Amino acid sequence: MAAQWLDSDERRAWLALYALTSLVPASLDAHLFREARITLFDYHVLAMLSESQGRRLPMSELAARSTASLSRLSHVVKKLEGRGWVSRLPSDSDGRVTTAALTPAGFDTLTGLAVSHVAQVRATVFDPLDAQDVADLERVGRKILRGMDSAHWILSDGEVAGEDVAESAARAPEQAEAASSKQHTYSTGH
Repeated sequence: MAAQWLDSDERRAWLALYALTSLVPASLDAHLFREARITLFDYHVLAMLSESQGRRLPMSELAARSTASLSRLSHVVKKLEGRGWVSRLPSDSDGRVTTAALTPAGFDTLTGLAVSHVAQVRATVFDPLDAQDVADLERVGRKILRGMDSAHWILSDGEVAGEDVAESAARAPEQAEAASSKQHTYSTGH
């Protein structure tokens, strides 16, 4: 089988994407480490808990929302437990399931970091873009994600763009309404 090399446009797009996927997390990690001695992944775990019903999620769902293996998540949750920001407890509905819950101290920490973190995200990613760039970034990101993991939670979060609108409306119209009323740590600080 002959190699299908990238053409010059694809090569430039790939190298830009590769650089972004390396530099953006590193920049945000450095900022969060200076602010609170945590990583971007730590912050994201706290944020996903803060945005969930009752500020708790089963570990398996938190792993999916954090795009992490259960073992990596378990290690990070243990670290966050040590700081008093997260607790693990059996599920109310199934004692075999372990849930992670954001503690009041964890919520306070996250709330204190959110404004600074979102300002850094905005400066790093969104300030150089116009509205069309943002829409294109979301559209392209969702398209690539759909090809990699069509069941990824981001694709069903009710916040859809462009080609996802009709697809999402057909699947779960009530989901979009529920999501639109939800506060998000990355947008409101809560």
